[in-house]
Amino acid sequence: MLKEVAVGVALAVLIFLGIQGVDIWPLLLLAGLGAALFFTGFMSRINWGPRSRVTFGTRSAITFQDIGGQNTAKNELIEALEFVLRPDDIQRLGIRPLKGILLTGPPGTGKTLLAKAAANYTDSVFLSASGSEFVEMYAGVGAQRVRQLFQDARQAARREGLESAIIFIDEIEVMAGRRGQHHSHLEYDQTLNQLLVEMDGINTDDDIRVLVMAATNRADLIDPALLRPGRFDRTVRVDLPDRAAREAILMLHTRNKPLDVGVDLGRIAQETFGFSGAHLESVCNEAAILAMREHAMAIRQDHFKAAIDKVLLGERLDRHLNRSELFRVAIHESGHAVVGELVKPGSVSSITIAPRGMALGFVRQAPDDDRLLETVSELKADIAVALGGSAAERILLGEQSTGAANDFEKAWEVARRMVTTGLSSLGVVQEEALSPEVLYKTIQEILRDSQELVDELITEHQEVIRQLAERLLVEETLPGDEVRRLVA
Repeated sequence: MLKEVAVGVALAVLIFLGIQGVDIWPLLLLAGLGAALFFTGFMSRINWGPRSRVTFGTRSAITFQDIGGQNTAKNELIEALEFVLRPDDIQRLGIRPLKGILLTGPPGTGKTLLAKAAANYTDSVFLSASGSEFVEMYAGVGAQRVRQLFQDARQAARREGLESAIIFIDEIEVMAGRRGQHHSHLEYDQTLNQLLVEMDGINTDDDIRVLVMAATNRADLIDPALLRPGRFDRTVRVDLPDRAAREAILMLHTRNKPLDVGVDLGRIAQETFGFSGAHLESVCNEAAILAMREHAMAIRQDHFKAAIDKVLLGERLDRHLNRSELFRVAIHESGHAVVGELVKPGSVSSITIAPRGMALGFVRQAPDDDRLLETVSELKADIAVALGGSAAERILLGEQSTGAANDFEKAWEVARRMVTTGLSSLGVVQEEALSPEVLYKTIQEILRDSQELVDELITEHQEVIRQLAERLLVEETLPGDEVRRLVA
């Protein structure tokens, strides 16, 4: 209230002086400078004040035993942390300590958890921040924050009576991108330069040993000066978990949840190919929510299956299709399922015409094992499954619909991958040297051959597809065993 009164009085005085013929421009200039200084001070208090997103001086309660899977990453990380645990041996042998460890990999794979577990393993104080917190519109702000972060790490370790500190920077590519890419101002470059200076200043004889850990899923964007030996000495790859790792992660996330005796975590791990640790945690959480909605005493296998569908495609929608549209969707999905069982026996996990997200229905496939390499026959089988839905519509209903647009995109992408990896009639090629016409013609050739095979399979199994569609209209969702029974 006092501020508003003061502003009003100042304006009244200026107007009165102007009416009296006094030159008020110097006063206006002085007032503008005062306002600028006030605003700068206000922004300074915002920029340099407490930052709630940064975690200062905490001890991590996460251990490596709390992280399922990722055994390779954990072992490599533990080996790199030995210099923090054995400073006397490091100094005696003349070993240069590791100053930085970069964790790379897709989102949700546990990079932050690994950094927290590293702090617990080495009994270090743990400080975390995001790369975006060091970038501001004012030059010098990011560099000062970097200096302050290293000072806070040492002070927090002394306050806790510890001898080491771990600084964790998430999404480091934001503040450590290649220099020279930002022409508007040098704030990005100054921030990166300060980080390089701080890491160069880490020595073995420091009373507080500082280790910088960072996480990114775009290591290609980071400036090479930061990745050279002497700064980020180790790069630890944190990949998506394989089947055994997924089962271990599921066991960790279900240890505090009541499970029904019929729950098979191994089967769930098999059906969640491509899921990250964060996805698996969400599956367990959604399964528990579904059990709570039903007032169930324990989480059943069907809760987990519904949770997988929800995590993949989203919540079930209240779309009410008419009978003809619903039958078309059933025919479409039955075509996918039957072709999938014929070209990849045992792959269909379930089939449904319940709409979720952007999908009016879908067929969920569970491979027998994770595939790191794909052969020509496996890629052609993927294309055949993608084309099965539209072929079933065309052969059984007389015409296709727009529901196959996503299937065509997937089939085209698989065929393109076959061409670029040397698995087409062109042989070994370089994608940049291919003309668009040749690439288009070769992809069309692959799709045409697959379409002929799919048409034959659909024509031979029309009755099976029709029976499966009729069952879907009644049951809405069917297990893969029912598809296999009809195909057999």
